[in-house]
Amino acid sequence: MPFGRRRNRIDRSLRERGVPPEPQHRVREVEETSGPWDAADAPDDGLPRVDLGALRLPARPGMELRVDLSPQQTVIGATLRAGDSQLQVSAFAAPRAAGIWDDVRADLARSASGQGGSLKEVEGPFGPELAGSILVPLPPQPGQTTPPQPVRRPARFLGVDGPRWFLRGLLTGPAAADPEAATELEEAFRGIVVVRGSEPLPVREQLTLTLPPQAAEQLARQRAAAAPPDA
Repeated sequence: MPFGRRRNRIDRSLRERGVPPEPQHRVREVEETSGPWDAADAPDDGLPRVDLGALRLPARPGMELRVDLSPQQTVIGATLRAGDSQLQVSAFAAPRAAGIWDDVRADLARSASGQGGSLKEVEGPFGPELAGSILVPLPPQPGQTTPPQPVRRPARFLGVDGPRWFLRGLLTGPAAADPEAATELEEAFRGIVVVRGSEPLPVREQLTLTLPPQAAEQLARQRAAAAPPDA
């Protein structure tokens, strides 16, 4: 991503919060962002979005949304699916006036290499990204006595630095290797709105995701129905 695009998003959000921008030591070309968006400059585009707390994900026809829950029934991840391709998205806290994608990119590449994968930096529609392959563990099959060997899958890591947040996307399936197959999920990533909030958080801490009210009520009813009766 061009630095000017990230700088512009950060400066605009800080100005709206009454925080003067930091002085710049050199002139940078500032480019208006076309998404993903901070909640302070989210577009009035009429696109319906699913509210997951820190993330508002576009609800596009034919695209499925899966929310991953922990054993404690808290939301720990969100995945958009289009055909056989998937886009996993997460948002994290970042410093006030500096991005973390450069460091995160290096960490992801090292981690993938240490686990038998291979990722290299390339230029993508959102700026620098990682593309290559990762090893994916397979679930055990009935009757298996030993864990199955992980398989190699194509993967792309997308990253966007915003004002006090960082948004990461992981593309897998055909979209990770075929630019045409990636178009739909790339547009979904571009339409994400990040709601950072004002609370102080450690850098790289994941922003809190929540279920939409209707889904939360349905989950609560299911848990109540499954609970054993009082003794």
